[in-house]
Amino acid sequence: MTDFFTSDISLWGLFISSFLAATLLPGGSEAVLFGVLKAYPETLRTALFVATLGNTLGGMVTFGMGWLLPQTHVQTQQLKHVEKMRHYGTPALMLAWVPLIGDALCLVAGWLRLNPLQAALFMAIGKCARYAVLALAVT
Repeated sequence: MTDFFTSDISLWGLFISSFLAATLLPGGSEAVLFGVLKAYPETLRTALFVATLGNTLGGMVTFGMGWLLPQTHVQTQQLKHVEKMRHYGTPALMLAWVPLIGDALCLVAGWLRLNPLQAALFMAIGKCARYAVLALAVT
């Protein structure tokens, strides 16, 4: 019973860590995933799901923040990046896990009012793939 309870707390910690790491706040959910899988290797699938869900929801918060930004004129230098995002669309969000550019991708996608369901799907695909690679390295 204690081990089950402790693994549940660890998974909640993983969810919170992965959520915060995907917002504009700094965080390292990879280390938390590593710790959870080292302590509870039997939670592999659940941990992957929890980390992906938390990180995707955090990315969608940033997407939502972009959606709420007013549609104003962008400077020429910034326009190049906005046009690239408009060109590639929601599939570009498979790179939302990449440090530094991932938050910007989510924010710009929201600002461009791209399809939220597609955005969440592509974010989840990329984030799940990243966590799966990390999990395989641990197990």
